[in-house]
Amino acid sequence: MLLLEQFENLTLHPKNAARLKELVLQLAVQGKLTENWRRQNPEVEPAAVLLKRIEAEKAQLVKEKKIKKEKPLDPISEDEIPYTLPEGWVWCRMGDIGYTNIGLTYSPKDISDKGIPVLRSSNVQNGKICLNDLVRVDRAVDEKAIVKNGDLLICARNGSKKLVGKCAIINDLKEEMAFGAFMAIFRCEYNSYIKYFIESPTYRESLEGVSTTTINQITQGNLKNTLLPLPPLAEQEAIVAQVEELMQKIEELEKQTAERIQLKQHLGAAALQQLTAATDEELEQNWLFLKQHFQTMFDEAANVKKLRETILQLAVQGRLTATWRTQNPTTEPASDLLKRIQAEKSQLVKEKKIKKEKPLEPISEDEVPYTLPEGWVWCRLGFATNFIDYRGKTPLKIESGIKLITAKNVKKGFFSPTPEEFISEESYKSHMTRGIPNKGDILFTTEAPMGSACLLEVDPPFALAQRIITIQPIVINSKYLLHTFLSAPFQGQLQEKSSGMTATGIKSARLITLPIPIPPLAEQEAIVAKVDQLMQLCDELEHQIQQSKQETEALMQAVVQVALQVNEEVFS
Repeated sequence: MLLLEQFENLTLHPKNAARLKELVLQLAVQGKLTENWRRQNPEVEPAAVLLKRIEAEKAQLVKEKKIKKEKPLDPISEDEIPYTLPEGWVWCRMGDIGYTNIGLTYSPKDISDKGIPVLRSSNVQNGKICLNDLVRVDRAVDEKAIVKNGDLLICARNGSKKLVGKCAIINDLKEEMAFGAFMAIFRCEYNSYIKYFIESPTYRESLEGVSTTTINQITQGNLKNTLLPLPPLAEQEAIVAQVEELMQKIEELEKQTAERIQLKQHLGAAALQQLTAATDEELEQNWLFLKQHFQTMFDEAANVKKLRETILQLAVQGRLTATWRTQNPTTEPASDLLKRIQAEKSQLVKEKKIKKEKPLEPISEDEVPYTLPEGWVWCRLGFATNFIDYRGKTPLKIESGIKLITAKNVKKGFFSPTPEEFISEESYKSHMTRGIPNKGDILFTTEAPMGSACLLEVDPPFALAQRIITIQPIVINSKYLLHTFLSAPFQGQLQEKSSGMTATGIKSARLITLPIPIPPLAEQEAIVAKVDQLMQLCDELEHQIQQSKQETEALMQAVVQVALQVNEEVFS
């Protein structure tokens, strides 16, 4: 069977295990798991004979007054039948082969350390009875609310629709127990098979019309009238054995998948840690090893995210361009660049393009998070940039007008064109008096979320809302500065300097004091080129991961269609 042949491929992703279990159950109740079994056992007593025997037994119990005579159930019409059954099977109603009762209603004052245990929804976990959270009530209990070994306990009412219908067979009772009012029991001799039917997509679909405006529920009437595909008794036993075997196989593969993912995450994390801790001499060799094993260690989205973070960390530490520095020994040092920045700022102040600022304090050794390569320097962020901070109330928004950029548009590393918000031209003129940002400036969010940054990619005119600062680099490379903002070392400094009880944020007066690493200008460009190259590799890895998931999804749909011959929407 195609399903069995593709088991291991289909469980390469964790979500597939749950869908495979659904598929197994659907195949089971359609008789498709036991096709070979039927061919090998052609003389089995058909389900129609079993149904007549059950009917006779029920009539005898009524005659002996052991059970009450029930109102006959409606005949099954052709319109109700969802699919054709194999030879020897028969459609019946669940009330034809068993009994159902409602549970015990009790009040909080009945709960006691003594008394009879009452099984509730929380006592059904993963298809089994769990007695960890057991409530006892000290009151008289009607016989119909008492459970017996072999009963199928079903969650009949719950605020969550997906929990309605979860069930477990009661076995090995150590003491007398009851079941609660939000539960139901189904009592018959065939519950091992009935349980898998209740868990199948066929039954889940039948629940679509059984909710009220306040709660999702299965009534006794719903349960009794539910259409059941009944196999011969011997085939029921074969189905149960086959389902148990397949479920065990899926769970084993699910465990292997989880272990594989965890191992890859550990391998990826260890490789990245080794990379960040490597000496300059070791770095190139470690990076070569990483490139050779990219597909092995980085086929999970979480690992690729860590890889991106590591690339930025190595970039701002000067470790991506160690070879470049060796090949370019005569590059202008960053100390000379600082002089150019200072001269440029003085000229801008003189031209009244920016305001003169109070001199910043020198950087102490205690503030420096790591040692820089030769030719690099530390400087405070405010020294190498101009800030435009739009404090005050955000203007009133209107349906159309001047585009308003908010913190929602600023993502980590990219500008999002949505949501689109607007203010009037009059509001724009009064709001943008602190300065006009330029395309290519850096937008930086100061709170909720703090520390997102991107290049400004909107043509003027536009306005900026609260919680965004425009950072204009002076002389230094904008993309290099953006990489610095998004790197782990800078984000760590940001967290240390942040404040706020309800929303963590940072004021511009504190932000401008943060130390940033400044490489020579030519090396900044080399870093940007290297980061772009490596981020493109990360993009390709993420694309491969997504493509692999899509291929697996397509395979799952193909298996469903071939095995079930039903619409793929059943499992979408």
